[in-house]
Amino acid sequence: MKWKERISLAIFICLVMFAAVLVLDIQMSRATSHGSGRFVPMHGRVQHKSFQRRYLQKIQSGQIVNNSSERMELGKSVQKNNDADEHHDETNQLPNPLPDVAAIRKSLNAQIRTKLVKPENEEYFRRRDSFQVLLDFADEAEILGQAKKKKKRRDPTLGAVLGYEMNSNSSVWDKYHLSITKGELYPEDGDYIEELVDEMNGSPIVNISQKAGGTQLKLVVEFPSQRYALFKPMRFPREQETLPNHFYFTDFERHNAEIAAFHLDRILGFRRAPPVVGRVLNMTSEIYALADTELLKTFFISPANNLCFHGRCGYYCDTAHAICGNPDMLEGSLAAFLPDKEIAPRKTWRHPWRRSYHKRRKAQWEEDDHYCDIIREISPYNAGRRLPDLVDMAILDFLMGNMDRHHYETIRAFGNDSVPIHLDHGRGFGRPKHDEISILAPLYQCCIVRRTTLATLLRFEFGSKRLSQILRASLSRDPVQPILWDPHYEALDRRVGIVLDVIKECIDKNDPADVLVGYSSWKKGR
Repeated sequence: MKWKERISLAIFICLVMFAAVLVLDIQMSRATSHGSGRFVPMHGRVQHKSFQRRYLQKIQSGQIVNNSSERMELGKSVQKNNDADEHHDETNQLPNPLPDVAAIRKSLNAQIRTKLVKPENEEYFRRRDSFQVLLDFADEAEILGQAKKKKKRRDPTLGAVLGYEMNSNSSVWDKYHLSITKGELYPEDGDYIEELVDEMNGSPIVNISQKAGGTQLKLVVEFPSQRYALFKPMRFPREQETLPNHFYFTDFERHNAEIAAFHLDRILGFRRAPPVVGRVLNMTSEIYALADTELLKTFFISPANNLCFHGRCGYYCDTAHAICGNPDMLEGSLAAFLPDKEIAPRKTWRHPWRRSYHKRRKAQWEEDDHYCDIIREISPYNAGRRLPDLVDMAILDFLMGNMDRHHYETIRAFGNDSVPIHLDHGRGFGRPKHDEISILAPLYQCCIVRRTTLATLLRFEFGSKRLSQILRASLSRDPVQPILWDPHYEALDRRVGIVLDVIKECIDKNDPADVLVGYSSWKKGR
């Protein structure tokens, strides 16, 4: 044998011996680590540990176990189940490489049920610690939603101020119009609002015309006895977001935003938005057959053989943006008209925090952090309820992402004590993943908010139900539900926390009595 062959054979023998020693060493170490003569496949252990890590991070309702002692207890429980599985494998021919998830879940549920009655997790305590200073300005019963409602005398109604009296024959429309006060459009216990909503949804339509003015198409719907509602047609599905290249003043209006805004306004306790309900109309028999001459001129048959119309307005009233039946039905929102202006005149005010409505220019308040100092010197913002009312309006707008607030209206009969009416929310609920902080400018520039508004927000943050849950339940009663895309509910809860952060910063920098309207009287009455 040549010397080259001898060297090759020697190297091969060495490699074989090295591999045999390495395998024997690995097998011995694994046997020793398990304390038994049975070898466990490595891939099985990796899968189990991966499962254990994933499972210990979750529990049945999706809540997180953050406490280290709870993790140890859960880990012991899972390990017991693992030991039982190993014993089971030795006595059966078909071993189960993973523990029984259902069995573990059942055993863990009994151990942790009492710990999960309340949202006692790390995020909950983080929020509570962060807003601890705010919790001092609300009663526990208010936060838990258990506060007893005090019977307070209602302000004079519009009917009383104007000299109109209601009787047993008064319609729900009369009750709505004549029960308006300086602080709200309807009382908290106003059952007739539900009747009014049902009537708008079910009453026959006698005439339809286009509302004059405005940037987008709106229809005036007439019911019997000269009752009117504003109809905004559906343009897009619920999940359609604001187009990224659209300015706030060119965004499409959404009918479902009007519906959701009415419910949100009522849940917040403001009750300053007119009642709104969803309804599906027949394009042929309820719109085309009843439309006035001007609206009829814009009807046409689309290439898909659907009946369409576009009306006349500043934006999106052309063939490319026509409203079409699907195939002959059209969904929309109906908002009840306020009392006729000839009976109850209204005053239109330019909103102090109005945006520029320009592609390049900004409004003064967007560049001047001390802008509120100027506003506080101007009537009616220098005294009375108007400035806190605008802060309430800003909070409502922020929660639904509405940047389109250029004017507001009040009822002249109540003078400067009239609450601003919450109208026109069609551009809300457009960007659930974006929080437009500038909407809260009246709050963070003036650092003023009602204590009762703060208590309401704290109830949504720490009470038994979040704002998203309450709004979802309320909207579920609307005829065209579901009203909102799910990400909008998530945005609501997130934005409640942001508003509380802004209020907390104001209180940290100022005397609470200067920030919270009604704080002094609340403190005395405790």
